[in-house]
Amino acid sequence: MATLRDIAARVGVSVTTVSNVLNGRPNAGRDIREQVLRAAKQLGYRPNRAAQAMRTGRTRAIGLVLPDLTNPFFPELAQAVENTARSAGLLVCLIDSQGKVEGEADGFSLLMQHAVDGVIWCPLGPTAPATLSNFSKPVVLVDRPQPRYDVVQSDYAMGGRLLAEYALRMGHTSIGLLSGPLRIESARQRRDGFVNALPDKRRIAWELNVGFDGHLSCDAVGALTRRRSATLVVCGNDLIAISAIRCLAEHGIRVPDDISVTGFDNIRWADLVTPRLTTIAQPIGAIGAKAVELMRERMSGEALVSRRTIFDVALVERDSVRRLVPR
Repeated sequence: MATLRDIAARVGVSVTTVSNVLNGRPNAGRDIREQVLRAAKQLGYRPNRAAQAMRTGRTRAIGLVLPDLTNPFFPELAQAVENTARSAGLLVCLIDSQGKVEGEADGFSLLMQHAVDGVIWCPLGPTAPATLSNFSKPVVLVDRPQPRYDVVQSDYAMGGRLLAEYALRMGHTSIGLLSGPLRIESARQRRDGFVNALPDKRRIAWELNVGFDGHLSCDAVGALTRRRSATLVVCGNDLIAISAIRCLAEHGIRVPDDISVTGFDNIRWADLVTPRLTTIAQPIGAIGAKAVELMRERMSGEALVSRRTIFDVALVERDSVRRLVPR
């Protein structure tokens, strides 16, 4: 079995340098780091994590706390985080809080018991669980920003603006909003980005808030099925949009012939439903990779101020919106 000395001899550096690289310390330059990692892979080096944890006090494990794995957005995000973490020699402990505050709190307690070195977290809402006050390790947020934390997110306001500009180009002047839960900052930014980009707020025929899980309230069903109340329904995420399309079909209302629908997120289902969903694409892979990068920087012990990384989004035009004006 390959040892640190074998890697050091292959690269021509000290054992200490090899140890620093493999333990994620910022003591080596990029070229040396890449050479050490490449040599470790070529030699088939496998670290003894238990021995390392006893010696360094670090487990090389991170937590990933997500709100709801039944929403396809979050398994895609989990895959992006896990792929990047694994390539860096980190183990990911996944917690699904199942949309419950107590599930989120229990998840943090469990991760603390297992002594993870940090947590990547997508919060359920604006309030952190009480257990987090006793958590001394780094925390990086994804998708849903909160003050005082590093956060990686998409430009939700940009996404809302792109949808508003698209709605106007397609000739829609009567619009219904199925916004996500506005207690969540990302949902509020999506909604405000759309509304603020409209030249006339009277274009909004109605607005209701529903959960990101796609469950439609009776009021939402009623608004959707009122004939001629809106020509376009703008939804807070793709699950809401897909539920709206199904609801409309069950009531004999055709999308996009009778009414148009847009989503947000570009989950894989968006290209599988009929009609295929026009939506806003988030760079989920880049978000997950950046979250791990920030976590590794925090784990290195560097004194860093909290940072917000914001990725651009893009409109993906498919089949769920009808043009009401000629080109």
